[in-house]
Amino acid sequence: MPPRKLDQEKLRSALDGQLVALDQPPYDGPASALPDALVAAVLTAYDRGLKPERDAARQAVRHLLDRLATAAPGRTVEVRVPPYAAVQAIAGPRHTRGTPPNVVEMDGRTWIELALGRLTWAEALARGAVSASGARADLSAHLPL
Repeated sequence: MPPRKLDQEKLRSALDGQLVALDQPPYDGPASALPDALVAAVLTAYDRGLKPERDAARQAVRHLLDRLATAAPGRTVEVRVPPYAAVQAIAGPRHTRGTPPNVVEMDGRTWIELALGRLTWAEALARGAVSASGARADLSAHLPL
């Protein structure tokens, strides 16, 4: 399954909304850097103890989940970051009906920090920030992105 095509206008709108909430000027960089700038803005909100703008957090989470699905294609593990998005990734046996046997679930901040290497898989598990069920529900070999 190919990753979703990012809508540049939605990304720019989400990024500018987050930047305004952070009292920063609108984004004026290249379109190719929009996703990474959005992730950075969402992290800045978290680092300041703020709740990021919902659309910005959703777009940042989706972007990083799509990167995981591209880097580790497959349908063995379902990675869920409610309420933002979910993807299936990692090669191996695939499920076809019902709840998948290998599920990883976490909040948006945890996913962003794992994807960027600010948090290790072991640290996230130890904190109880990740719920992982199934024999193949270990993303440590695929993180950071």
